[in-house]
Amino acid sequence: MGKGEFSGKKLKGDHNRFRWKKEDYARRVLRLKQKHDPLTGSPQARGIVLEKVGLEAKQPNSAIRKCVKVQLVKNGKQITAFCPGDGAIGFIEEHDEILIEGIGGRKGRSMGDIPGVRYKVIKVNDISLDEMVRGRKEKPQR
Repeated sequence: MGKGEFSGKKLKGDHNRFRWKKEDYARRVLRLKQKHDPLTGSPQARGIVLEKVGLEAKQPNSAIRKCVKVQLVKNGKQITAFCPGDGAIGFIEEHDEILIEGIGGRKGRSMGDIPGVRYKVIKVNDISLDEMVRGRKEKPQR
């Protein structure tokens, strides 16, 4: 080989070694999201409402965001979930069964001015929370 020529084998080996420098590759291969995520990698999860809580919004906003503390059915972990919609917290009682999903922040993190809340409520007792807020459906009595 002359000056300035490369062997293909060397570059191929480098590619495999340097993949680990990429954060998304390492997290995917080591399955870090599934290990630390309360939903264990799934998009949605069922849970039981333990209590209703109000969280103060971060600066510069001033509001009390209505949230619920939830215990997940599948692994017993407790998380906080946001209740989106005007008056949505009124449709949720303690011991209701709800369905939660990610709130849509960057890399699965919290969104907007709600500190540390990564999940939102989408169904209450198998009825869509959005439909109840809009007045199209009524909450069933258990």
